[in-house]
Amino acid sequence: MAELATLARPYANAVFATAKSDGNLERWSRMLGFLVAAALEPQVKSLLDAPEVSDEQKAYRLVEICGDEMNDRARKFVTVLAQNKRLDILAAIREQFEALRAAEEQTLDVEVISAYPVSERERDQLSDALAKKYSKQVNLTSSVDQSLIGGAIIRAGDTVIDGSLRGKLDKLAETLQRN
Repeated sequence: MAELATLARPYANAVFATAKSDGNLERWSRMLGFLVAAALEPQVKSLLDAPEVSDEQKAYRLVEICGDEMNDRARKFVTVLAQNKRLDILAAIREQFEALRAAEEQTLDVEVISAYPVSERERDQLSDALAKKYSKQVNLTSSVDQSLIGGAIIRAGDTVIDGSLRGKLDKLAETLQRN
């Protein structure tokens, strides 16, 4: 994982610098998201992984699939990635780009996974508390995982808060096994 991050960093920095200078952070975010989604499609992934397909053909096909979703700079970016045999790190590039964008825009992406649906009031309270704690605008998404039994898991940047009943039971079981 660290190796992927190391390989992706210069590409992410270059794309971020380009997007920032053009004032197109949002557009590049969408383009990278579309590229990653396209590259993860099973048929496209098998094409990109095929050693008998030339780098030029891989870039051409990926650009063709993405069509109007990408501008000329994004198309050139895909070509450079293909020439350098780095199409396989697109997801890592996007992840680092989004981290740079969040830092630039002073935003924090927060994921809440709860045993039951989170109400609007709870979402607002959590967003406000996290915005105050981190001094950033919070983009909160939530999902339901009934296997948590109760409570929630909150992922905010590099921080993970496991307040789920399943997490507490797992810790209790671990403690009992050690003693």
